[in-house]
Amino acid sequence: MGDPKYPRKAWRKPKRPLNYELKMEELKTLGTFGLRTKRELWKAHTELSRVRHQARSLLALRQEIRVEKEPILMKSLARIGLVSGDATLDDVLNLKADDLLSRRLQTIVSNKLGFKTPYQARQAVIHGHIMIGDRKINIPSYTVTVEEENSVHFTPESKIPEMLEKTKKEEPKVEATAEGTTEATAEAPKDKSSSTE
Repeated sequence: MGDPKYPRKAWRKPKRPLNYELKMEELKTLGTFGLRTKRELWKAHTELSRVRHQARSLLALRQEIRVEKEPILMKSLARIGLVSGDATLDDVLNLKADDLLSRRLQTIVSNKLGFKTPYQARQAVIHGHIMIGDRKINIPSYTVTVEEENSVHFTPESKIPEMLEKTKKEEPKVEATAEGTTEATAEAPKDKSSSTE
């Protein structure tokens, strides 16, 4: 018997996991959002299917019951930034897994705080360099609400901002040396050809 705190899995595997097109699409999504395993992607798909199931069941209800229950779902989705304030149930049915994954703390940190890759952002989150308001959060899959989005920042003792600034300053130097080497290599064959003549 398992731990009663975790009564069931939070994800469902795809019906045809060996489908080539599906595998390529999953790998692309994993790289785009910096996910560690496909299980994190499957969790997003399962959560999205749950939300869409709620929307379809609301569409099947009578109008007077739907008017009472629809605002509850729409308010919860608007709170985490999946839909706008004036969205309808059709907008909920049009949601994709990418919309849900883009609300993860890892993705928001990657976009907002100037990391090169989402994997760097994930590492910063896991090692406790990120705060939301006064709370330190080390869970990359934490869903950031619209209100919390502007209060995402580095911890005061973190040295990552300094490291990011150093790498930004060093990048132009590297490009300049790379151009210099290309010019030098381009000139070298000319010298050899002139010496042979």
